[in-house]
Amino acid sequence: MKNYLIVGNGIAAAGCVEGIRSVDPDGAITVVSEEKHHVYSRPLISYYLEGKTDLERMKYRGDSFYEENGCRVIFGVRAIAADPVLKQVTLEDGTALPYDALCVAAGSRPFVPPFEGLEEIKNRFSFMTLDDALALEAAVKKNSRVLIVGAGLIGLKCAEGLRDRAGSIVVCDLADRVLSSILDPDCAAVVQKHLENNGIEFMVGDTAVKFTADSRGGGAALMKSGRTVDFDVLVTAVGVRANSGLVKDMGGSVNRGAVVNTRMETNVPSVYAAGDCAEGYDASLGANRVLAILPNAYMQGHAAGVNMAGGSAELANSFPINSVGFFGLHIMTAGAYDGEMTEESRDGSVRRFFVKDGLLRGFILIGSTERAGIYTSLIREKTPLASVDFGLIKNSASNVAFSPDERRKKFGGVV
Repeated sequence: MKNYLIVGNGIAAAGCVEGIRSVDPDGAITVVSEEKHHVYSRPLISYYLEGKTDLERMKYRGDSFYEENGCRVIFGVRAIAADPVLKQVTLEDGTALPYDALCVAAGSRPFVPPFEGLEEIKNRFSFMTLDDALALEAAVKKNSRVLIVGAGLIGLKCAEGLRDRAGSIVVCDLADRVLSSILDPDCAAVVQKHLENNGIEFMVGDTAVKFTADSRGGGAALMKSGRTVDFDVLVTAVGVRANSGLVKDMGGSVNRGAVVNTRMETNVPSVYAAGDCAEGYDASLGANRVLAILPNAYMQGHAAGVNMAGGSAELANSFPINSVGFFGLHIMTAGAYDGEMTEESRDGSVRRFFVKDGLLRGFILIGSTERAGIYTSLIREKTPLASVDFGLIKNSASNVAFSPDERRKKFGGVV
């Protein structure tokens, strides 16, 4: 009987479990979870703060998931070392766990720059885990002044989650716009205005350089611009770093994440990586990069599990896709912003498409994201735009833009 070990207990780990069981119904599976919670959907932590979901509905799989899949789960402990020769992983309590196949699905951790005085702030938090959300829930009061350092996805979802709980929210970022990793300046301006209309204050192109604490747990931030921002609660959401240390210590190749091939194998025999800690193939770029997106985490984990169990699975058509909403404004981005940009915008919605070598490489949608799967299909399948009515599709995603033969292949049924 084969012995499988999974380090991590997030979406990629759940995919890995199900990938293993799709091939091997009997092998022993051990999951090492640094958190003490049942596998849950991390993007829902802001909705928990908003009161739109609860702890039960946040679970990614039902209560019987581990039992049904024959998993032994070790909660509340961290893996600190791995030996590829002995084929074992050591936990912080000294326990050594053997494996025949190992998947590192350890996710990522907050990156916090060394701000002067930060350690003196008592009411400071990250916003990546359920425990972070629970801690913020306890700390934020109706009159709390909240400062969020970072205007990326994490920082803005935190702002949305806290909007009705706090007295005021200020978000700062050294970048000159919100969501700078996924939006161009024009699109970012649309989103920022919407957030401001919903009570969020911004200081873009500016960030904290020094903190001073007060006696109540909050303090003041001295900004790069020279301004001072007083706060009761501080959230740092500057960025994340992949938890790829185990793979690196084993001699594995690590860049921004543990480097894997399309089978999710590292260069260490019998060791795989998946999710936010892995650097996998991006089909829109034709190169590897970290694809820290929930659906990709599951697919990577599932592929790793299938291959760990002796099956055959490849993941060669993944690319970054972000689908997020803020106070009713829907945003979806995908692929690479590489090539000529064309825009079809009306009625407050923005649609930007990036075309290179006759192929759709990426897009930004703000407002209406209905039927955006047609656009992602064009990217994933590398469909020549000359073979479809792209002018029609840009204006309104519709299968009518495909030829009857293509519609039969893609959608089936009567065309």
